[in-house]
Amino acid sequence: MLFGNLVTKGYFCTKKKDMADIKAEYLACPIRQVVSRFGDKWSLLVLFLLNRSESGVMRFNEIRRLMTDCSQKMLSQTLKNLEQSHLVHREVFAEVPPRVEYSLTETGRSLMPALTALIDWGKEHFSEVVTD
Repeated sequence: MLFGNLVTKGYFCTKKKDMADIKAEYLACPIRQVVSRFGDKWSLLVLFLLNRSESGVMRFNEIRRLMTDCSQKMLSQTLKNLEQSHLVHREVFAEVPPRVEYSLTETGRSLMPALTALIDWGKEHFSEVVTD
């Protein structure tokens, strides 16, 4: 390691035990561990679209049509990650061809007031924050 035992928290670790304590703090941090599950741009858009859907249910291609700048592979991975984080429910129907529908879970729906507030804030402050 280039800087020896320097840790970003501003102190030095001299033993491996110290690094283990820092890792435990990192793993228990709600900002890092919870927000990282949906904080990327694709996850936020998927959550927004599912919430905005009239029926509350969308198929993969419906979402993909609305997210034209997201590749099929990235959208698939994003949906899988949101499902693993219990924010999105995936239902597979035994049909030919197979039909898969996505919807917000109760946990996902409980996130939406905070996400909606963030979106509203972003609209209000867009020109102040996004400067090229």
